[in-house]
Amino acid sequence: MTIQVGHRLAEVTKEVTQDQVQAYAEAAGDFNPIHLDERYAAGTQFGRRIAHGMLVLAFVSEMMSTAFPREWPSSGRLKVRLKAPVYPGERVRVTGEAVAATDEPGRRWVEYRIAVIKPDGSEAVSGQAFVALKPA
Repeated sequence: MTIQVGHRLAEVTKEVTQDQVQAYAEAAGDFNPIHLDERYAAGTQFGRRIAHGMLVLAFVSEMMSTAFPREWPSSGRLKVRLKAPVYPGERVRVTGEAVAATDEPGRRWVEYRIAVIKPDGSEAVSGQAFVALKPA
């Protein structure tokens, strides 16, 4: 598979729900009240409940796994920054564009610039995803 700089991945769009946040809390054992307790969250800098950052990053992994079902689980890496909260009820878009490709013996590392974009156009997450591909 030959990927060139500029290659865009198919976007993933997700509506974040409080049910997803609750399910993530149970699966991860992360019951921080900022995610689950509306009254508590109202008194924080965010003013309401927020989704777990790792839940939002799972959407990035979904995009990468869809594009590279064999390669992502075995070679994928993320380097990201959580920039803004995602609130239940928001619909976010996950994007990826190849910005670099480095050939090594037997494989090509492709770096994607990834972002999770909030409804207002701001980035909730930004960073890089790296995946190793076999040469064509």
